[in-house]
Amino acid sequence: MIDTAQLPDATGHFGVYGGMFVPETLMPNFLELTAEYERAKVDPAFQAELSYYLRDYCGRPTPLYFAERLTEELGGAKIFLKREDLLHTGAHKINNALGQILLARRLGKKRIIAETGAGQHGVATATVCARFGFECVIYMGEVDMERQSLNVARMKFLGAKVVPVTAGQRTLKEAVNEALRDWVTNPRSTHYILGSALGAHPFPMIVRDFHRVIGEEAREQILEKESRLPDLLIACVGGGSNAIGLFWPFLRDESVKMLGIEAGGHGIIDGQHAARFQGGKLGVLQGTKTWLLADDDGQIQLTHSVSAGLDYAAVGPEHAFLREQGRIDYDYATDDEALDGFAKLSRWEGIIPALESAHAIAGVIKRAPQMRADELVIVNLSGRGDKDVAQAANFLLKD
Repeated sequence: MIDTAQLPDATGHFGVYGGMFVPETLMPNFLELTAEYERAKVDPAFQAELSYYLRDYCGRPTPLYFAERLTEELGGAKIFLKREDLLHTGAHKINNALGQILLARRLGKKRIIAETGAGQHGVATATVCARFGFECVIYMGEVDMERQSLNVARMKFLGAKVVPVTAGQRTLKEAVNEALRDWVTNPRSTHYILGSALGAHPFPMIVRDFHRVIGEEAREQILEKESRLPDLLIACVGGGSNAIGLFWPFLRDESVKMLGIEAGGHGIIDGQHAARFQGGKLGVLQGTKTWLLADDDGQIQLTHSVSAGLDYAAVGPEHAFLREQGRIDYDYATDDEALDGFAKLSRWEGIIPALESAHAIAGVIKRAPQMRADELVIVNLSGRGDKDVAQAANFLLKD
């Protein structure tokens, strides 16, 4: 059994994955952040303040909801939804943004930068910056700004400067590039609130730890409701923050299976998907060694997903390690399958999911009918779908 308490190691590695591949200019920032986080996580005052804001400002704990109609319609396993969509700002991203703004304050940094794809991390970052009085700059690909215009407006209302990124594919990878360029230019005044469990150490560890509350709550809630652990956990996987947050507290429970759902896009064809474990390879991207989509020359391939938040060429290093260890399985859902999940959850449960979360719903639509009626599944509903209504309507409301 994996000794999860020892990962990552002192150099930020999960086996061969992870590490700290950063410009020399930023090395002091990463070392300072690592040291400060190690102090903060054992500081009762820091943890008490974090818990206070998660509860009274963000709305934790989130419910574990029995999806009765979804269960009945699919047949098979009993399905529960972990309702991260009910958090303040509408997604799990606020957990990490809140934790990191408190770290930035400890570091004496007053300027915050972030990247965003679907806009949920950007909104969460802009929200905590407004709450604590920090300058906020969000980098967002021009394509994503067009398909996530609601979240762009939300960030601006919250006082953030949203910078369009026009390079390359004009999506999440390029937004990360621009945020890193900014940080290299402004290392002393600025903290980068990275939004997923990727990048150089200590970010995969920090983001995982701030999202562990998802799985810790779910574990307590399912034991209270069913007096036993679930048989299967399902979550969507872009960088992998919501998934590792749900999975991590269950890793030592051998009876609990785990399934991450990547973005299958138009199918597993080069440039038409973002499923890194389907034909990807080991490489280094934006500070970390992990599984990614690249051609034979090592050039990062184009990606596609109907979901802006999953449209990224690499996956978090801890996910790559846990897949290698055989602890977590990974599958994919195509755009059509995700849109089908979006429609079915809306109509059967009265819950409109984010298109990211709809990939996890697509996963349970495949798996639940193959399971027994006495088996339990928890699906992480990582975000709500307000931001995606206009885009989904173009596909689903054509009549």
